Amino acid sequence: TECILEPLSLPESPGDVAAVESSPYVPCIFCKECYLSAEQNQLLKHMIIEHKLVIADVKLVADFRRYVLYWKKRFAEQPITDFCSVIRTNSEAPLEEQDNYFLLCDVLPEDRILREQLQQNRLREILEQQQRERYDTSFHSICMFCDQEFTGNRSVLLNHMAREHAFNIGLPDNIVNCNEFLSVLQKKLDNLQCLYCEKIFRDKNTLKDHMRKKQHRRINAKNKEYDKFYMINYLEFGKSWEEVQSEDDRELLDNLEEDWSGWEEHPVSAVCLFCEQQADTTEKLYLHMQVRLVPNIISFIALELESLNFYQQVKLVNFIRREIHHCRCYNCQEKFQSKGGLISHMEETKHITFLPARSTWDQPQYYFPTYENDTLLCTLSDSEDLITEDQSEDVPVVSEDISNLKALKQSSVLNQLL
Repeated sequence: TECILEPLSLPESPGDVAAVESSPYVPCIFCKECYLSAEQNQLLKHMIIEHKLVIADVKLVADFRRYVLYWKKRFAEQPITDFCSVIRTNSEAPLEEQDNYFLLCDVLPEDRILREQLQQNRLREILEQQQRERYDTSFHSICMFCDQEFTGNRSVLLNHMAREHAFNIGLPDNIVNCNEFLSVLQKKLDNLQCLYCEKIFRDKNTLKDHMRKKQHRRINAKNKEYDKFYMINYLEFGKSWEEVQSEDDRELLDNLEEDWSGWEEHPVSAVCLFCEQQADTTEKLYLHMQVRLVPNIISFIALELESLNFYQQVKLVNFIRREIHHCRCYNCQEKFQSKGGLISHMEETKHITFLPARSTWDQPQYYFPTYENDTLLCTLSDSEDLITEDQSEDVPVVSEDISNLKALKQSSVLNQLL
């Protein structure tokens, strides 16, 4: 028997969040001046000096460019005094020497709502990016310590560096924008810079000896440049990972009534038994299989499932999933090189509409999902009123290997307990 040794996952539908606007420049709210995103402080200085505008708590703005673009549009529609508090300086001086500054802050409800939306959007985008990297199999990079090449998933390289070189930048699932992160670290090493103390050395061998002897084969946690590569820094904007970790969770117990009104999640999709088509309801999924595969496939599957109790439905779905995963026809057991060849064979021979004997798939091993995220299993309904001749109300789960029942009884750990 062929075994599935690794956890399997069905394809998941991508999120419908719009892509982030990819311009490196941020315009001034009032004039045509533009600055690079990395020159944010220069833009703020320009707006204070030239336009007397002060933006409060800039570090709490999740997406500074979108924030600026929003207020540039709003200030073009209405006077600035409709939105900003006016701060007068040198109030005791003569009128010509006084200056009026405009403060834009989240005391204004519109500004507060904008900041919250930008935070939610940024967190959603980061989570989706992290999810893509988590299941990405096209990763390709070279170890920065031994020049060994790695392909597949990012975790292969990260685990190798932690295990073989004692260089641990964190768990793969805690990291986002991994390629950029590795590129930043590699650039520092190429510039002969220690990753921890950040001193510059004269040659590569001296740098290696220094990092090994001083145990500096790690990154500097105080370097803010690395913050954007760790998921923890996106949980609450304006708080560093140190502040988040130092918070006392016990205060959360005081508020037992949690507000879930802001919770959003993507609709769950079920995946076709024979291809990667997804649908958010079983009706749509059956319709797809009827239209795209065999015309009477819907009646075959529906009638077959309706005649089974819940546990048998689960086993049937898991059996079909496993056979299709192994590119094997569940009717004649012929094996193919690809799923496309398998489905073509099953359609031409009509094997897709005929299941093998129930004893073939009604086995204990098919209680366990072939795919960990198989949503179709959650949509199965239990026909509680249906009891056939070979069914009873109790469905016992027995050992799959009962070939030598006597030996099994003698070696069972239950004997020790008894």
